This record gives sequence, C-alpha cells and structure tokens, in this order.
Amino acid sequence: MTNAELAVLSLVVQQPRHGYEIEQVIEERGMRRWTEIGFSSIYFLLKKLERGGFVEGQLEKTERGPARKVYSATPSGLEAFHAAIIEVLSVPQPSPRPLMLGLANIPAVTPSEAMAALGQYSQNLKAKVEMLRTALDNKNHSHPYFVDAMLELGLKAMQAELESVEKFVKQIQEQSQKKQE
Repeated sequence: MTNAELAVLSLVVQQPRHGYEIEQVIEERGMRRWTEIGFSSIYFLLKKLERGGFVEGQLEKTERGPARKVYSATPSGLEAFHAAIIEVLSVPQPSPRPLMLGLANIPAVTPSEAMAALGQYSQNLKAKVEMLRTALDNKNHSHPYFVDAMLELGLKAMQAELESVEKFVKQIQEQSQKKQE
C-alpha cells in the first residue's frame, strides 16, 4: 500500500467520510507536508481502495445539492490498515526525497547553479520550518497528541535537512574555490 493510499485509508478508518471531507482533514492536519496527495488524487485513491476491497462507498442524500458518496472501511480494509501501521511504525524506510535525486546528479550543473538552487531550497525550507513552528506554537488550536508528534517530527527533520543543505553549500563553495586556485 502506498503512503498516499494509507493516508486516505487512515482517514476513512477514523470515521466514514466523503471525498471533500477527506480534503478538508488533509488541509487541517497539514498532511501534504509528509505525503503526496493532490486534491484530484483523493477520488482516484478512494476508487482504488474500493476496487481493492479496503473501503466501500454508499451514496448519502444531502439536504442541499446532489448525493455524496461516503466511504467506510471494510473488515479487510481495517486489517490491512492495522498491518500497514504496524509496519510503518516498526520498519524504517528510505525517504523518497527528490532532493536526493538532485544531489546524486549535482555534477550535471555548475557550482554556481547548484549553490543558487540550494540557496532557494534553503529559503523554501526555512518558510516551511516557520509554518510548522507556528502550527506547533498555536495555542488557539489544540491538536491531538499524535498530530503534535507528527508536527514535531516534521520540524526536527526539516531542521536537520536545512543544516545538511547549508553545510553542503559551503562544501560546494570550498570545492569551487579550490578549482579556481
């Protein structure tokens, strides 16, 4: 099960939901910071989970507007969800970070291009760090303990990544200076 499938399934396991409600929870919890779920992919993922027998959808009439399809977890969906959560909590996985692909191919660009791109990456990462810090410090919005743990872990990971990128930029500068001498 992909990270995105598991994230959507987890929201349906918590309670039956329709696609737009899933989108709202994803936004509220900042889930796009750690999983790749686009708005349009929610419905694709729900259909895929439904075809796999993990969720089932039922049309529910609304007071206004058309009926909505509300998804609930099936017994096999609950079982698969439980097994997947145990696995992700117990087995470290490699992080599929696009930055790693960029770093692996750094020789394809000039040192000045690399430093400029990584400088922009650092700026963007600092903005994300600030967003997470704000979310954690927001006293008006109390998160469940597990959401706070996710935000804290994300913050620490981003801070470590930022430190690593800044260190690497210095190494590029040093290498570039050595070549000029």
